[in-house]
Amino acid sequence: MSSPTASPPATPLAALTSLRLGGPARRLVRAGSAEEIVAALREADAAGERVLVVGGGSNLVVGDDGFDGTVVHLESRGHTVERHDGEALLCVEAGHDWDELVAATVDEGLGGLECLSGIPGCAGATPVQNVGAYGVEISELLVDVTLFDRATGEVATVPASDLGLGYRTSRLKHSHREVVLAARFRLTTDGLSAPVRYAELAHVLGVEPDTRAPLADVREAVLGLRRGKGMVLDEADHDTWSAGSFFTNPVVAPAVADEVARRAAAADQRPVTAWPTADGHVKLSAAALIERAGVPRGHPGPDAPVRVSTRHTLALTNRGGGTTTQLLALARDVRDRVEEAFGVRLVPEPVLVGCTLD
Repeated sequence: MSSPTASPPATPLAALTSLRLGGPARRLVRAGSAEEIVAALREADAAGERVLVVGGGSNLVVGDDGFDGTVVHLESRGHTVERHDGEALLCVEAGHDWDELVAATVDEGLGGLECLSGIPGCAGATPVQNVGAYGVEISELLVDVTLFDRATGEVATVPASDLGLGYRTSRLKHSHREVVLAARFRLTTDGLSAPVRYAELAHVLGVEPDTRAPLADVREAVLGLRRGKGMVLDEADHDTWSAGSFFTNPVVAPAVADEVARRAAAADQRPVTAWPTADGHVKLSAAALIERAGVPRGHPGPDAPVRVSTRHTLALTNRGGGTTTQLLALARDVRDRVEEAFGVRLVPEPVLVGCTLD
């Protein structure tokens, strides 16, 4: 078995995040397989070091002071497919690029992941965040994950039902104890997508809601929609230098949603987009709340080193030369304006390391 490789001290973490922000790590270990990931974690834990596991860095905000410990960078790659009885089991290593995986499944005629096209990051992060987009969530497709438990030193396969998967969360999200090594998904094999539930996507495809469509058509449509919002990574486009949606859509009681609607109407604003949830709550559009609170795209202006995306109010972007301190100040400004206008406090979606929004 090969050994993980450690970099020289003070490795900048900005290079490992889609925001291109973050101070140095005292030590960086590049782990190219599940075995190397486990070995690196066992070594760091035995030495009593602080540990940060980083995959694609697309949902990560690192403080300007960096991380005084060992960063284990997941670089394991590869996937396998087992087909039987009209379905396929897809197994993927944690460090595999997510969108490359989605593209491969579409090319192989496997349906289920196509609505999650264009999402940056690695496969191992998708169960942690219960990633979702355009009407599909990982929880609907995930069979199980292979986890390394740092407390017991054991590797085990854990069913999806035991992960506490919820809206952009899981039992893994705010805990450093368990690390994803691999994940398995159940996909279809007939070359058609999952039912298209998202109205905007159905409109672009020219189909009725809940209709299935050819995989390649759905992937192309999703990528087009995401590019229009600056949500497909592009080295030359600073609107994509972000952590994706910085705030989650708040889920509130009906009375709170009614108060939001009342305040919007009193200010002669368009209604805030809202969706009922299965448990009787209401999900509000964070983007709509931000816009109605008086935060425009591009806020606070073209000369700011960090600002709201010019295409999507949910993305906070680094225009080059910015700092995490400046990004968080912008996030507080946006959050506080929404709270003042509507009485709803937005919660950040990315994981914050060495920094805080409070």
